[in-house]
Amino acid sequence: MTTRQSHKQVRARVPDPGSGVPTTWLAQVPGLIIVAPSTPADAKGLLKSSIRAGNPVVFIEHKLLYNTKGDVPDGDYSIPIGKAEVKRDGRDITIVSYSRTLLFALEAAETLSQRGIEAEVIDLRTIEPLDMDTILDSVKGTGRLLVVHESHSNCGLGAEIIARAYEQAPERLIMPARRLGAKHVPIPVAETLENAVLPQPADIVEAVEAMF
Repeated sequence: MTTRQSHKQVRARVPDPGSGVPTTWLAQVPGLIIVAPSTPADAKGLLKSSIRAGNPVVFIEHKLLYNTKGDVPDGDYSIPIGKAEVKRDGRDITIVSYSRTLLFALEAAETLSQRGIEAEVIDLRTIEPLDMDTILDSVKGTGRLLVVHESHSNCGLGAEIIARAYEQAPERLIMPARRLGAKHVPIPVAETLENAVLPQPADIVEAVEAMF
């Protein structure tokens, strides 16, 4: 990059090849904004905000979300960067996720509801900056926290969120928080093997039930 180019704002739209995007690595870069929408409406609103942001932005697009359908508001609207959203209300446990795994968390929450457990599901939408206020407000009501993501659990985003929860509001947790991510192995090419490595809705249900 030349000196002249270095003064320009750089933005990248990264198609996420499953778990190939090192989200945690990117989040360690000071000043870099990391955005990862899970719905068409969020994708439009967050992309608008990313274009107008003052810092470099990495906009992560999960390739398996490209066929996702959903209502998208007309006109020029934007979604604030750094603000998570409660996608589903619940009283028993807080599930935090983002991108494609957020949809799995919502599916798991419906299954859990049929079994008497009401999960509150939070979509981070932005990895950096991280909206801990929304997470801790939810945990204040549920007392339990599970973080789910496609990236590897080892040294991952789930560990960071749990660490911050214990640093900022340990009294809100009535039992140890948990993380659920990809198993600590290389991501396989075969779909059946990939599904065995990455968290699936049934895995989320099992993890939640183990916390009760």
